[in-house]
Amino acid sequence: MYWMDIAAAIAAQKHCNAPVVTASVDNISFESPIKLGNTVHIRANVTRAFNTSMEVHLKVWGEDHIQQYKYKSNEAYYTFVALDASTRPKPVPQLIPETEEDKKLFEGALRRRQLRLILGGKMKPDDALELKALFIKEE
Repeated sequence: MYWMDIAAAIAAQKHCNAPVVTASVDNISFESPIKLGNTVHIRANVTRAFNTSMEVHLKVWGEDHIQQYKYKSNEAYYTFVALDASTRPKPVPQLIPETEEDKKLFEGALRRRQLRLILGGKMKPDDALELKALFIKEE
């Protein structure tokens, strides 16, 4: 998880060209362990930029060189906040998704953000309109 935080921070810093701090880590789903001696591969992509924060999606694979195969270990979502020279949150550039996968992650990022804010006590469930639309059909 330490390496995941570093990889995610690098992706966030490259996007905003500023120092960043980890604001949250959620939805780490472990599928397979990476055994001692296997290689770890981590891919970190910024999925959406908000005002001062960015969501980063990580995928982690293990690689067994003896058996010669690569396997998915886990994935996660991290949130980072960009900092100015006074270590205050600063605005980040918007992200334009390019691939179909990028667009899918971009669209879901707002719902994931609203869920994080509700769980963190920073948003009331009734104010989470994107998230609410998944569960309540308007007539």
